[in-house]
Amino acid sequence: MNHLTTESRNTETMHLDEMSIQEALKAMNDEDQFVPKAIEPIIPELTKVIKEAISKFKQHGRLIYIGAGTSGRLGVLDAAECVPTFNTSPDEVIGIIAGGSKAMTEAVEGAEDNEEQGKDDLKAIQLSKKDIVIGISASGRTPYVKAALAFANEVGAVSVSLSCNTNSEMSKLSQYALEVPVGPEVLTGSTRLKSGTAQKLILNMISTMTMIGVGKVYDNLMVDLKPTNQKLIQRSIRIIKDICDLNDEEAKLLYEKADQNIKTAVVMYLCDTTKDDAQNKLLKHNGVIKQAIKG
Repeated sequence: MNHLTTESRNTETMHLDEMSIQEALKAMNDEDQFVPKAIEPIIPELTKVIKEAISKFKQHGRLIYIGAGTSGRLGVLDAAECVPTFNTSPDEVIGIIAGGSKAMTEAVEGAEDNEEQGKDDLKAIQLSKKDIVIGISASGRTPYVKAALAFANEVGAVSVSLSCNTNSEMSKLSQYALEVPVGPEVLTGSTRLKSGTAQKLILNMISTMTMIGVGKVYDNLMVDLKPTNQKLIQRSIRIIKDICDLNDEEAKLLYEKADQNIKTAVVMYLCDTTKDDAQNKLLKHNGVIKQAIKG
């Protein structure tokens, strides 16, 4: 553990407890600037990972995040956000955390050290070679996650490691290694800070670009969102209004005619066709609006 930068002391905050609140906040903010800089060099490797995820999704495979502690919680969070944002089912993007749902709100003793459970949790969702598994661990050495990646390799799934140390143990176990060395934390060893921020940014990139790749975005609009509340219903209507250049009332009427489905509404209007025909066009072109319009 001593050689891990995530466990090293930050020389800029050696007297953190003696700093004024403002000084400490300035130090934290300064340290956070290193996060996007650490991500930039891995963008080529991240591009390869996202291409794999898109390919798996098109084969009806799944995007699976697995981790312990903060890393696991971030995976669960990103998976959960895909449901309203991209109208995925909970079975398409899955977040697994060591210790199960209880670990989302409290520490579960020994969960991250349980190698067998890492394997069993992937067995429980019937992991297959159609899936992509992203193991998340700031240290890059969490036994639970290492075992999960080893099992992913065993079944032929795509294995990806996301860690915040270089030459990590997890990197050696995965087909794709995403290493983001953000440096020592402001509070020594508290990887919920810079490491967690880096992980969140990368998971944002993975899920967003994967969903763009499978046709869930038109321009920069979330045309496959799930309208589960009034805010999202109003956003759906605004999206139709923007794409089709309609007024509020026209967009709302079209939205209702399309059974509250943005993609159907857009194709109905731009192709001047019926709901059934619009749905058939979308089905033929795997839900990609621009391809459905071109026919």
